[in-house]
Amino acid sequence: MQLIEVPAKTGYAWYRQGIWLFRRNPMAFLTIFSTYLLAMWLVSKIPLLSGVLPLAFIPGVAVGFMAACRDTVAGKAVLPTVLIDGFRSYGGLAARRLLKLGALYVVAIVLVFAASALVDGGTLFTLMLGSTDTAPPAPSPEMPFGGLVAIACYVPVAMLFWFAPVLAAWHNVPPVKAMFFSVVSCWRNRGAFIVYAALWFATMTLTSIVVSLVMDALGAGAFVVVALFPVTIMLTTMLYCSFYATYRGCFAAEEPSALNGNGASRSGPR
Repeated sequence: MQLIEVPAKTGYAWYRQGIWLFRRNPMAFLTIFSTYLLAMWLVSKIPLLSGVLPLAFIPGVAVGFMAACRDTVAGKAVLPTVLIDGFRSYGGLAARRLLKLGALYVVAIVLVFAASALVDGGTLFTLMLGSTDTAPPAPSPEMPFGGLVAIACYVPVAMLFWFAPVLAAWHNVPPVKAMFFSVVSCWRNRGAFIVYAALWFATMTLTSIVVSLVMDALGAGAFVVVALFPVTIMLTTMLYCSFYATYRGCFAAEEPSALNGNGASRSGPR
């Protein structure tokens, strides 16, 4: 495994590659993402753990989505069960490492919202950890500032976990070391990631504006949220596909297939 440094313009290539990958198999990716949303909604209904379990499974699910992208590029069939690929296809050690990353991710997110609580009095923190059986807290004037603090604190968290799951599952890297490699790669390629993030932010924002204007022109402004939902799902799925492009762009390494009969992983280009 070798870290690659790329120019800032590569962020545009990642953006385009994510859209291209989605177009290779849109129904499969939309089905996978919808299955993920449904599974996380069901998990969130578990008492006392509703705010923790969905976060803990994110690293494992990230590996599953990466596997879906890898298999799509290889021309293979992709089923929703690929979401648990990280927990079943690379051995027990990889599964344990993904669970450890999940626990670390939960801690990191709690710290992010704890920092925002210093500004908004804990409104966002309560929304994150609150029970679905209780009414959400009323918005406070400080809530937007708390959101900005949370976003600022989340950036380093995103850098730590951007590549960590796939490095732990596919390349046999221990969790802490995988987080280190992830943040180093993101920092070295920060120009490309800034371009990449700006393009996706602009796409999401402009799409929302266009949909809102069209609905207003049709006299259906009250249904903007309904119209935006499927569009948001599609764009978010494209964004997830582009994560694979960033991985392929930042690391020169062969990707593993599933385990062989002896319980060891086979490596080979996909």
